[in-house]
Amino acid sequence: MKRGLLASAALLGLLSAPAWGQQSIKIGFISTYSGPQASIGQDMRRSVELAVEHLGGKMAGKPIEVIYEDDQFKPEVGKQKSEKLVQQDKVNFVGGYIWSNVLLASLKTVTDDGDTILISSNAGPSQIAGELCSPNYFSTSWQNDQTPSAMGQFVQDKGIKKVYLISANYAAGKDMLAGFKRTFKGEIVGEDLTKWPDQLDFSAEMSKIRAAKPDAVFTFFPGAHGVQFLSQYAQTGLKGTIPLYTAFVIDALSLPQLKDLALGVPGAQSWVNDLPNEQNKKFVADFKKKHGVYPSFYGAQSYDTIMLIASAVEALKGDLSSKDKLRAELKKANFKSLRGDFKFNNNHFPIQNFYIQDTVKDADGNYTLKTVGVAMKDAKDAYGDKCKMK
Repeated sequence: MKRGLLASAALLGLLSAPAWGQQSIKIGFISTYSGPQASIGQDMRRSVELAVEHLGGKMAGKPIEVIYEDDQFKPEVGKQKSEKLVQQDKVNFVGGYIWSNVLLASLKTVTDDGDTILISSNAGPSQIAGELCSPNYFSTSWQNDQTPSAMGQFVQDKGIKKVYLISANYAAGKDMLAGFKRTFKGEIVGEDLTKWPDQLDFSAEMSKIRAAKPDAVFTFFPGAHGVQFLSQYAQTGLKGTIPLYTAFVIDALSLPQLKDLALGVPGAQSWVNDLPNEQNKKFVADFKKKHGVYPSFYGAQSYDTIMLIASAVEALKGDLSSKDKLRAELKKANFKSLRGDFKFNNNHFPIQNFYIQDTVKDADGNYTLKTVGVAMKDAKDAYGDKCKMK
């Protein structure tokens, strides 16, 4: 009888053993996989899959399970999918998020859970870098202001005096214009925020730009909207008369459509496909071999998301039971980023370089991006002082 009780107790002990000892590493990944912006989500997913492949499908000896969810380009859907991943699928991490409005709608659903870490692979709203910062939130991209700040500095250094600003009217678009104005000290002769995401005709704004007679225009329109804007900018004859400077308009996804329209239009970014570190060379080469195209910065940031997670999981030998230890390992950023040097600010946003990129043709005649200079080195975002984390 006593032996039977001991056996039962041993069985009960096994059944109540920590889940981390038996489960896979579960990662939810939210992006846009349908509609006109689906190419971004596809690029991100391909890059996640390549990262998993480079890791041999495991972290600390445990299988990696990635659950992909489509936000359909809608904040309310993104929030619903975030709830599913946290409450039903019980993932360890949620990554992805292209759009700032989707991320803001989903933030508390994930970070307030306490058991789940959110790692943004793209969106970086100013609110989350500041007063809404969270120990359960990390970014492998940038704070929205930073890339346009780099471009603002570049335009300032060129001696340009008068600039017209135009952007999409949502959280990221407002941050983009704020970022540009943070470093550009000349005159803003006009400013437009266009209806998002419905507006694809910019003819009225083109007329206003022409009438304002600026020395240059700065614009932010990601994905299909950027293609439309740049196409119309050329069609109206503005491209040949008023220089255009951009953030998130020209990338590996839009270049096949823009082609020659992208020539002579500089952009700013924290990652360019020709960065010379070995990890990046392998990523770009393997991505091109697998898919026949260059990866985008969206994909590079998604790849880094998986590698950041892997660095922490490996350091903890797969034991994710202590969230304090997990957060501490994530904050070390002890992984080989595709950007090279990578570390976190107090608000868990990266401290990193920002580059100026130009469009060129490679040896095979394909349009791609080339690094032409460093606009900012070891740049911190402007909102860390508003974050209570130290």
